[in-house]
Amino acid sequence: MSTDYLIFLSIPGLRPQDVDAATTPTLHGWATGGAMAELTPTFPCVTSPVQATMWTGRPPGKHGVIANGFFHRERSEVQFWVAHNDVIGGEQIWETIHRRRPGFTSAVWHAQNIKGAAADFIITPAPIHEPDGTTKLWCYSKPDGLYQELLGAMGHFPLKHYWGPLANIESTRWILGAAQWLIDSHAPNFHWIYIPHLDYASQKFGPDRDEARGALVELDAELGRFAAGVAAGAIGNKTVYLVAGEYALTDVSDVIYPNRLLREAGLLNVRSGPDGEMVDLATSPALAMVDHQFAHVFVRDPQAADIKGIADLFRSASGVAGVYEGDRRREIGLAHDRAGEIILVAEHSHWFAYYWWLDDESAPSFARTVDIHRKPGYDPVELFFDPVTRGIPLDAQLVRGSHGAPATASAQQAALICSQAGSAVKSARTYRDVDIKRISLQLLGLESQT
Repeated sequence: MSTDYLIFLSIPGLRPQDVDAATTPTLHGWATGGAMAELTPTFPCVTSPVQATMWTGRPPGKHGVIANGFFHRERSEVQFWVAHNDVIGGEQIWETIHRRRPGFTSAVWHAQNIKGAAADFIITPAPIHEPDGTTKLWCYSKPDGLYQELLGAMGHFPLKHYWGPLANIESTRWILGAAQWLIDSHAPNFHWIYIPHLDYASQKFGPDRDEARGALVELDAELGRFAAGVAAGAIGNKTVYLVAGEYALTDVSDVIYPNRLLREAGLLNVRSGPDGEMVDLATSPALAMVDHQFAHVFVRDPQAADIKGIADLFRSASGVAGVYEGDRRREIGLAHDRAGEIILVAEHSHWFAYYWWLDDESAPSFARTVDIHRKPGYDPVELFFDPVTRGIPLDAQLVRGSHGAPATASAQQAALICSQAGSAVKSARTYRDVDIKRISLQLLGLESQT
């Protein structure tokens, strides 16, 4: 049985045990009316690689999205949240839909690495950074002018409620309301919607804390309102919902600072200035680009460096579960040209922070701000606020949930829910994120079911 309208909800952090009739009646209704299964993410289990895997049906070692960021060796520059679609190798689902069913349209909301994709409708945050340091709210849109149309109905996307210490349900409410507006006005056949609300609550407090359960209740209520609006609108009850948890978070109790280890070993250089200590990327023998529970260590001169010696430095570090250099990177599926010469994996109870300074007084000023582009790594501490300094605290121990390490334990399985009974998803099976493209195409009748 296929549908002409499939809505895919990408909800990182959603686990099978989170879905029950009392807490999440909307999700539970879809699961009981259709199917719910376990979903295993492919390493690295973070948003940008997992989304690219779901779009292409290829693992990160093939599509090339090796983290939420990249290190450009030719110009010694770390770039996180690049947003552009051309970093992904392989045919993506929007391209496959166009090729197999001309006339079918697709829409994407707030996905990573989506600018310039072949989807027909795209909205994703693209704030404008003015020369005076202020930020103007804006979103990239396709076709040109789509966001301007949306402004009249919804107002600006509330960026401050999407990420940072003020992140809350308001950003989810806007995304779902805007998706409803697009359905009523253009009725795309395939709709991909990214909603990170659960992810942030789980990182701040831990995935099993009351605050995380509260986020589930909030999210499910918004999904219920959205589904009711869809049912009452242009496409009525013709819609199938497919929900993927992307990855699951684990409780963390400690943090690892690989750049401090490199600095203390004389392998990372800093330069002092009016803005604090900055990494001298052009002269540092090595740098760790961190991302939740894994890190890429880039070595400036791999031919001359003692790669094994650098790897051994981390093998003796507390909280590091795995160190993979050279050909050993194939063991975790990341022997890609973009990957670091060494890849680190944390124990499930630990995560990696980017800090390189040894004294907080020497920290660069951007460390205390929400600045997702200047930091050489993902910084979940941006979810917290320090009332004393009126900025982001420099206490990485505040973080209570993380993800990214290979999903080898049951606690790391995400949820996969399909609202259609007897569909491409079977409750008794465990699926991988590489299966998502195929499942979506099957539900749209564009690929045979096996």
